[in-house]
Amino acid sequence: MNIELRFLQKAIEDKNFISFSYENKNRTKIKPLKLTQNSHIYTLHTQDKLFEFNKIKKLQILKERF
Repeated sequence: MNIELRFLQKAIEDKNFISFSYENKNRTKIKPLKLTQNSHIYTLHTQDKLFEFNKIKKLQILKERF
């Protein structure tokens, strides 16, 4: 398991906001709800949208909680 995946799982458990870059667009203060795996592809479920984990760059776990 990737270290970024582990940090993302911890952020989901602790209910921390995250920010990241996805397809060259910056996303800030996103609520991560759950992380699922389908045939070796991880998908991040958020309040608004689904994101493929392999397209996420510059992942940051924020100190703010929801």
